Amino acid sequence: MSASDASTPIVLVARKLLPAGLDRLAASCEIREGGLDVGPERLRELARGVDAIVADPTVTVDEALLEAAGPQLRVVANFAVGYDGIDLEACRRRGIAVTNTPDVLTNATAELALALTLAAARHMNEAESDLRAGRWTGWDPSAHLGLDLSGATFAVVGLGRIGRRFAELVRPAAGQILYVARQPKPDAERDLGAVRVGLAEALERADVVSLHVPASEETAHLIGSAELASMGRSAILVNTARGSLVDAAALAEALREGSIGAAGLDVHEHEPHVAEELLAAPRCVLLPHIGSATVRSREGMASLVADNVLAALRGADPPNRVA
Repeated sequence: MSASDASTPIVLVARKLLPAGLDRLAASCEIREGGLDVGPERLRELARGVDAIVADPTVTVDEALLEAAGPQLRVVANFAVGYDGIDLEACRRRGIAVTNTPDVLTNATAELALALTLAAARHMNEAESDLRAGRWTGWDPSAHLGLDLSGATFAVVGLGRIGRRFAELVRPAAGQILYVARQPKPDAERDLGAVRVGLAEALERADVVSLHVPASEETAHLIGSAELASMGRSAILVNTARGSLVDAAALAEALREGSIGAAGLDVHEHEPHVAEELLAAPRCVLLPHIGSATVRSREGMASLVADNVLAALRGADPPNRVA
């Protein structure tokens, strides 16, 4: 019998959870918090004897952390949709439920993908930088020339919840919507006029390529030198999914050489580190992983985390179980 079997359940919030979820958990559970700067060793210390772990995209939930927690651990609740930092197989072997927070961040992330598309298309970051630095000396008909999106061909790579919503948002302006998916999406084809193609064709034909697939061994550097070379010279690459999808060095080189038009990235392969090549690259809009950063989304995510943890602790199947 674990210590928590005879007392209040213990929940480890690996880093931070907003009050919309934390307050609900604290009403019936003991809370341990790692904080934003917690390291792996300290996290393992805090995990001893806990019944639930609340992780996020920056937290690695591996064999070492699960072993440190002990056999009474019942659920790992991820404060995000993507759960590539969690060892699902190790959790399955131990009978530990793994959950995520879908749906509530769909609009926010899709809207940010649209914002990055617009910002990259019109070189907004460079234009603003010139203004703030005092380099703008007046209207210049040849300065900051971008891409018209009206009538553009958009390629959505991964037509899940977020990819589908992005396609809906750009539909009024799009000349055509292409999509890349393992399975056909008849509803998107019917409602949006979307056309399913392979990745190679999407890259070759699209003016805007927006990535919406999860991180995995299969999708690591999905976009590399060869893929970038196949894109048009004015094409835009947008990534709000996971940083590992894009070879940062190859993208920086493509931007420097002008072989693609621009890029907008909200995610980075080794966060919070951002590749120096990208920081120096032209026509590259960079954001610090804020895709779900709206009040409604983050509070909704926190509430779903509480739903999942509390369900698992009372022996029910969590509503957003992924493993």
